[in-house]
Amino acid sequence: MSFLFSWLLISLPIHYFSFLKQHKTISLKLIALIFIFLVVIINDENSKIPDNPLTFAGLISIGLYFFSIIAPSYFKKYALIIIGFYILAFGYFYYIRIYIDDVNRYLQQEKEIKIILTIPFFVLLLMWFFQQWKWLKTLEAKKSKAELSLLKSQINPHFFFNTLNNLYGLIIEKSDDAPNVVLKLSDIMRYTIYMGKEDLVPLKDEIEYLKNYIELHKIRYQKTVDIVFNHSQDTDYQIAPLLFIIPLENAFKHGVESLTEDAFIHINMRSENNIIHFDIENNFEEREANATVGIGIDNLKQRLKLLYPNKYQIQIEVKDDIYKFMLKIETV
Repeated sequence: MSFLFSWLLISLPIHYFSFLKQHKTISLKLIALIFIFLVVIINDENSKIPDNPLTFAGLISIGLYFFSIIAPSYFKKYALIIIGFYILAFGYFYYIRIYIDDVNRYLQQEKEIKIILTIPFFVLLLMWFFQQWKWLKTLEAKKSKAELSLLKSQINPHFFFNTLNNLYGLIIEKSDDAPNVVLKLSDIMRYTIYMGKEDLVPLKDEIEYLKNYIELHKIRYQKTVDIVFNHSQDTDYQIAPLLFIIPLENAFKHGVESLTEDAFIHINMRSENNIIHFDIENNFEEREANATVGIGIDNLKQRLKLLYPNKYQIQIEVKDDIYKFMLKIETV
């Protein structure tokens, strides 16, 4: 405590003027506290009383007062309990001083009471640090949630616009596919808007979402595309929503749409021992090589980092005109 106030006394002139402008009341309280501290120390130096009780009481009071300045709302919450405890403790302390004649017993009990007197201050300090830690954790959780909401909102909307344009064309042509497109687009939008807000969704719902997405693309294209989606039947797992749509979207955008023939997308999803494996492979034009890894994958990595810290692996392989994306997520 002496070191703390000595450091404060030395550093105060450096920061005082800028601090005074913003926190005049607090700065005046600190100056008063330092003055009281100096009075207590000088009195202890000039006093010939061993283990001066006034010095001990003064240092405890200064420490509590300092704590009430830096954390007023927290101190106020426990003020009555602390003050009541110290009134009783100091009463017992002075009782030992005045009424106990046995020197050995007196020294032993005085040593014990000094320990008792210091414990609440440090308990209060530790509790305050714990509260600040909890507050930081809560703040970090809120920040992560806000980041996740932002990342979800960044899922590329170009698919919806393209599908609406195709739907308009199908309606003009009076195609029989138009009603089917409307239904599947409705399902996809419903899932994205409502289920996308959930923390976890059933894996089977995520698979159904991917299937609808694929079916819509099949209707859109006027060319043959080899699309294979293999998935295990064990779909009872829970997973964060909209994680697999980004690599699938990239496979269509940077692969199928750029190729005039022989386009393919092969998807494999399996789950075992609480681990979900998702692999997707597609071919692409050479000019699309740098575009295949873009903002969408960075977005996905950020979401996974927040949702599954140290529980996911992403591996990307690009060989000739084949792009392969591999994702492994540990769900527990």
